[in-house]
Amino acid sequence: MALIYKIFRASEYAEFKAEGTTLGAPIDLADGYIHFSTAEQAEETAAKHFAGEDGLVLLGLEADNLGDALRWEPSRGGALFPHLYRALEARDVSFAEDLVLKNGAHQFQGLLK
Repeated sequence: MALIYKIFRASEYAEFKAEGTTLGAPIDLADGYIHFSTAEQAEETAAKHFAGEDGLVLLGLEADNLGDALRWEPSRGGALFPHLYRALEARDVSFAEDLVLKNGAHQFQGLLK
């Protein structure tokens, strides 16, 4: 099974934990689906959309468990990115880990599988 990843700001993750469900971050709401990244894409996603931000949480999810609501669509540079077209539920999440910011870069060592 392939893992996919979602990066949330601490406040977004706290709201998700409290509610047990989310339609995502503001960009997800604007686009109409929840953005995810593969292991190969996650670090670039963090650098591009969360540069220098502390207090991020990385969620890992089993792509196969998301069913037909998960679609692989072209995005940055034509690469296929996973997009979820339904609410994300707490039961979907395999793990959640804080992303450490060190010397301006997010540390992914040991988190991406």
